Amino acid sequence: MRAPARRARGWIRGPAWDAVWSLNGLWLAVLLWWLARDRLEPRESSASDVYLWLTLLFWIGHRVGSSYLAFCTSAYRPLVRASPVRFIVIPCAITTLVFAAVLLPERVLPVAWERRVFWLVLLDYVFVTYHFASQHFGLLSLYRLRSDASPRLRRLDRFFALGVGGVLVIAAEVVAGTVAYQAEWLDPLLDVEWIVDHAAMLTWSGTALLALPTLVLLAVEWRRPGGTWPRALYIVSVALMTALAFHVEPLVFLMVWTAQHWLTATGLAGLVAAGDPAPGPSRWYRFWHRVNRRPALVVIVLAIVSAALMVPLEIEAQADPAARYGPEVFPALSRWLTDPRLVPWLVALGLTTGFVHYVLDRAVYRFSDPATRGAARGLLGD
Repeated sequence: MRAPARRARGWIRGPAWDAVWSLNGLWLAVLLWWLARDRLEPRESSASDVYLWLTLLFWIGHRVGSSYLAFCTSAYRPLVRASPVRFIVIPCAITTLVFAAVLLPERVLPVAWERRVFWLVLLDYVFVTYHFASQHFGLLSLYRLRSDASPRLRRLDRFFALGVGGVLVIAAEVVAGTVAYQAEWLDPLLDVEWIVDHAAMLTWSGTALLALPTLVLLAVEWRRPGGTWPRALYIVSVALMTALAFHVEPLVFLMVWTAQHWLTATGLAGLVAAGDPAPGPSRWYRFWHRVNRRPALVVIVLAIVSAALMVPLEIEAQADPAARYGPEVFPALSRWLTDPRLVPWLVALGLTTGFVHYVLDRAVYRFSDPATRGAARGLLGD
């Protein structure tokens, strides 16, 4: 595959695009920490107001981005036809299983509804943590390709992404007590009193463990002939966000960690769609081709979908009504959707969209596959 000219500079697209869509962890960390610094409750700070808009415009939009690429771009049409199991069969099976697990009556599935949701949410926590770490690995790989780095760096990138962006984040959440349903499944396995008594020591130990691989990877980047500033900045952004997990209020970290993921995923979807080839006679693909030619229009479409679906899908994502943003944006709709008859359906829908998103993201960004690289030439180049 011939690299595009911009690859020599090390950027994914250019300084401005990268600053907004892929290196945003740097400024999000500073901005949201600064806005929340004077309040004991981050939910009452200006950071929460910013996060409301980020949630409204990018949360669900990023979640449907991989579906958009699979079914609204002619670039991925041959891939979907050639791999129906990955793109159609598995998502349909996940949808069936999740809805069955949530909605079947107890006389058919003799497990309490709350317990079923508990296990599904716990499974989602495992998958979403790996999913976030995988995105960091993917971005490090993109920057590595832009600088013609040695493939041996791939192993270091994977270790850094999974270790720093995965394991250390979980460790920080364990210390903070914010792992999903931690009191129910994890605390009985741990010495909670010891963790509380030694929280400061664990925090600084985690910070030291974070610093070591970060400095190693930065040193490698500095010393190798093809080292670039954009890749170094992305390494710093992941380390900075993980450091927040140890040193700020958990909600502030959650805001930064999730917003960075949403923005990056949305920006990448726009770039991939921009490489859409001529759509042929299909009216469906001809319509979307007009959108796909302009990455900004793809982002706008995903933002509209996000705003439309935020309130119903928030029911599953936020068990605590006080933590939801829907009542602030669409109060009447939020009240109607909390009807007990609707809640199980919305929980099933929310969990399903999450699990399907993880599968389709893996399918559309599976760059080890030559056919997938060809479909994503808008991002990878010709």
